[in-house]
Amino acid sequence: MPRGLRLMHVHAHPDDESSKGAASTAKYVAEGVDVHVVTCTGGERGSVLNPKMDRPDVLANITEIRRQEMARARDILGVTQDWLGFVDSGWPDGDPKPPLPEGCFALVPLAEAAAPLVRLIRQFRPHVVTTYDERGGYPHPDHIMCHRVSVAAFEAAGDPDLYPEAGPPWQPLKLYYHHSFNRPRMQALHDAMVEHDLESPWAERLEQWQPEPEWDARITTRVPCAEYFGVRDQALLAHATQIDPDGFWFAVPRELQERVWPTEDYELVVSHVDSPVPESDLFAGIDPDAG
Repeated sequence: MPRGLRLMHVHAHPDDESSKGAASTAKYVAEGVDVHVVTCTGGERGSVLNPKMDRPDVLANITEIRRQEMARARDILGVTQDWLGFVDSGWPDGDPKPPLPEGCFALVPLAEAAAPLVRLIRQFRPHVVTTYDERGGYPHPDHIMCHRVSVAAFEAAGDPDLYPEAGPPWQPLKLYYHHSFNRPRMQALHDAMVEHDLESPWAERLEQWQPEPEWDARITTRVPCAEYFGVRDQALLAHATQIDPDGFWFAVPRELQERVWPTEDYELVVSHVDSPVPESDLFAGIDPDAG
């Protein structure tokens, strides 16, 4: 991989950068690509998902602890990172769902929410930007808002008439959506676990997961990165409040993952270069001397 290429991941919360695309991130960093993570919120309203960390002292200091966790994950992955500074919207629980908290990320007007990301794009000048699909990957309000903000900023960053106070325009060349949690991947991992007489962490979810062949067909790009699954796992473990080391994240042996599904998967949504699909590289078609 030539030097001089730049990749930006836009995520909703700290830990998302480690659970989505972290192995391909580590691969690109090892190959000399500059990778920058943008984290839209501080995860202030996130639950503590690791039982060993579910303590009053952790809950009382969750904002600072999650910033510390992000710093450790950032160092493990070898990326730089910025916070957009918006406030976590939380997961609205109930039927019907309650209103979102006033001032949270998901309620910020889109033009206002996109402004700091436009500025960061123009400063970092990424060739490639990744974010979530229109469903948010899953329907957390911050993930859906992250999608909306990322798409708006990708389009606006190259327009000199928009956000002129944010610096000289820069047009990223490609926009991708993460598709890490696609059904064919989960089915393949589940089948491999069953074949080896191991308890699959995906059995119950697959029973409830209706097949969507048209959705799965949207995957255009599979990045081989199995040798970096260990880096991904270490970055995940850095988010100790969010990742249970005895939970489903690590239930499938790494050796099995490497053999059964050695890629991380993406959907190419916008390309300003000639990059026929399917691809195996987020930078396919991009001249490393493009600027």
